Amino acid sequence: MQLAIFGGSFDPIHIAHEAIVNKALNSLEIDKIIVVPTYLNPFKSSFHYEPNIRFNLLKKVFNNNPKIEICDYEINQNRPVYSIETVNYLKNLYKPSKIFIIIGEDNIKDLNKWNNINELKELAQFVVFKRLGFENDKLNDFKTLDLNIDISSTQLREKVDLSYIPEQIKEDILELQQTK
Repeated sequence: MQLAIFGGSFDPIHIAHEAIVNKALNSLEIDKIIVVPTYLNPFKSSFHYEPNIRFNLLKKVFNNNPKIEICDYEINQNRPVYSIETVNYLKNLYKPSKIFIIIGEDNIKDLNKWNNINELKELAQFVVFKRLGFENDKLNDFKTLDLNIDISSTQLREKVDLSYIPEQIKEDILELQQTK
């Protein structure tokens, strides 16, 4: 079994996240992609939407594909979780022959700050999705896939634009915004 792991805050999930999952399924030789929402990103001090809300939104967006699993491992830890912990957990659970870790190009600049990054690179192959507005000379070190949708969750938290929200959760996001 070959496995891809796509972790992140997904705060909120947007169409680029959805496109990344679909492109990974079509471009990588994988049997399953595990989408792992963080409880709290180790590089951040807070979240916008509660972890369980983000988990349920992800489930709603990806519920139709048996090759996509939404994993609550990090949320259940009730603390920031390092990727190495999640990879080891999923490695023990699935016993895959190969693991890919999917990241956006914006994550490369801080990759050297990730906990146990050298061990992580030994356990998994990083796949970087290229993003508009990022120039990175380190891309040659990674397998890359093109997506280039110019949106970020940060932008959506500042101003919700429903055109960037997956169809399945537009009503949910509207309701959540009214309670904020």
